[in-house]
Amino acid sequence: MERESRSGRTVLRAVIEMAFIIFLFYSNLLMGEFTVANGQGKTLSAAVYDIFTLTNFLIALVSAGIGYVVFEYLRRKF
Repeated sequence: MERESRSGRTVLRAVIEMAFIIFLFYSNLLMGEFTVANGQGKTLSAAVYDIFTLTNFLIALVSAGIGYVVFEYLRRKF
């Protein structure tokens, strides 16, 4: 019983950490949509439409997986 609870917590922790990394990725993309280089007067809905693509989601997912593995390695090493 304890083993199931522990593995459930481990999975939940991984999901939360990866979701946070994905959140940071998308917030960075959203901020980039409002720089001078990307045009003045762009609305929030247009920016959200531009950043939520399948390609960006796959990049975010792979980056989150790599980030999670790296942080878990560092957490266990130190």
